[in-house]
Amino acid sequence: MQAWGLTDPGMMRTQNQDYYSILKLSRDQLLVIVCDGMGGARAGNIASKMAVEVFTGEVRRNVRSNMKSERIDGMLCAALELANKAVYEQSQLSEEYKGMGTTLVTAFFQRDRVTIANVGDSRAYLFNKDGVSAITTDHSVVEMMVQRGELTREAAKNHPGKNLITRAVGTEPAVNCDLFHLQLNKGDSVLLCSDGLSNVMSDQEILFEVIHGVNKSDCCQRLMNIANFRGSPDNVTIALICA
Repeated sequence: MQAWGLTDPGMMRTQNQDYYSILKLSRDQLLVIVCDGMGGARAGNIASKMAVEVFTGEVRRNVRSNMKSERIDGMLCAALELANKAVYEQSQLSEEYKGMGTTLVTAFFQRDRVTIANVGDSRAYLFNKDGVSAITTDHSVVEMMVQRGELTREAAKNHPGKNLITRAVGTEPAVNCDLFHLQLNKGDSVLLCSDGLSNVMSDQEILFEVIHGVNKSDCCQRLMNIANFRGSPDNVTIALICA
């Protein structure tokens, strides 16, 4: 298993409120997490960093070798609950932090199995011989409208409310995540990203760079270059993991 990551403020933001981590837990286990903070000039930056650090710290404390799927789910959910509690309690300490929160998408790899959890609109994709599949579903107002048939997928890309999320880490005392379980084959790739990438590149464009790029090791940089060339109005974070 190989993994690479990259984050950038983008072309219109002076501060990067995204935060990510790639953590090798053992020879067979890897944890990757991407968070996209929100809630003011400083608060979003604090929320994303705190969520990543608390989440990864809790996983470090509880990870064991050869974990069963149910135990992995419990570990990730417990880590999310702790991260949510930390960010929420911080948000109550001052007016400056009030309302801050963060998206969170994470992937826990154990040999050829991966468990993915997400809150918000940061995404996880699977790339394999069949093409690209979006693993996660955005927790957003626009995605709800698409699911209800009120908006086409194409119209959703330019909808003025596309950045309004319905679920985030730290904005409420408790939060629920979605969990996904995948079996990986040799040559499969998983990509985690903030919406700074998915808002400026289509799934098929990302697929082309992941599958047809000469070196996987520079794929994140190539994707970042394209996003910035297109004016990336938001922070951009990308993590690529190859089986």
